[in-house]
Amino acid sequence: MAALGGGGTRWRRAWLPALQLLRRGSKAVTRHWKAMHFQRQKLLALTEYVSPRPAVPPRCLPRRSPQEPQEDGYARVLRRQAEQTLRDSRMVAVCHYNPMAEEDVATLRHYLRRHNIHLKFVLNEVMRPVLAQSKFRELLPLFVCRNVLLVSPEAPAREMLRVLKGVPHVTLLGACIDDTILSRRGVENFSRLPSLEVSQGQTVAALSLLSSQTSSLLQRGPAHLTALLDEHIRRLQGTGGAPETPPGH
Repeated sequence: MAALGGGGTRWRRAWLPALQLLRRGSKAVTRHWKAMHFQRQKLLALTEYVSPRPAVPPRCLPRRSPQEPQEDGYARVLRRQAEQTLRDSRMVAVCHYNPMAEEDVATLRHYLRRHNIHLKFVLNEVMRPVLAQSKFRELLPLFVCRNVLLVSPEAPAREMLRVLKGVPHVTLLGACIDDTILSRRGVENFSRLPSLEVSQGQTVAALSLLSSQTSSLLQRGPAHLTALLDEHIRRLQGTGGAPETPPGH
């Protein structure tokens, strides 16, 4: 029993419950709310700051007009550059831009610059007010997502389409060429037209042909009449007779 009792004591010392409840004594509250002394209340009331009243009541002052938000200087510079670009460009093409590597963008710029076409990255917030006050206002519906402009002082539509054919990240949406708004199909049809010099040559040739035909038609009658009279005179001279003289001569 002694050995068993000793084993039971060792078992009690080794075993610990999984959950132990400990009770701690609460702190004594030593500070309770106490009303302020009457003398201190009077002192605080006397030393309280009272702001001076305005000389003119606020209701008698004129109402201030709401100030318009000031335009950012950087946005003003971008808008001025966009206006200058549109003013100096004969062809303005709007394209949808998908992100591409910087090396591809540099290559695209290089191939476009060969044909005097410049690639411009623009912000819709800057371009919309500029387009709304210009002759390009019909292009406003195209400025929805990320766009780029292809501008040129000439109208190399054929070369532009040839370059964009190998760049799937830049999609042509529309263009304004010589103050004419064109869709993508309109630009393709415009690129098939001959150049201005060839068209002028064809027009001059057509006009000169008409004038030459008119001149030949006008000269055919008198020339035919002259030939008939000469043949009549020759026949009369061959027979030995004299031509009749009209009366009154």
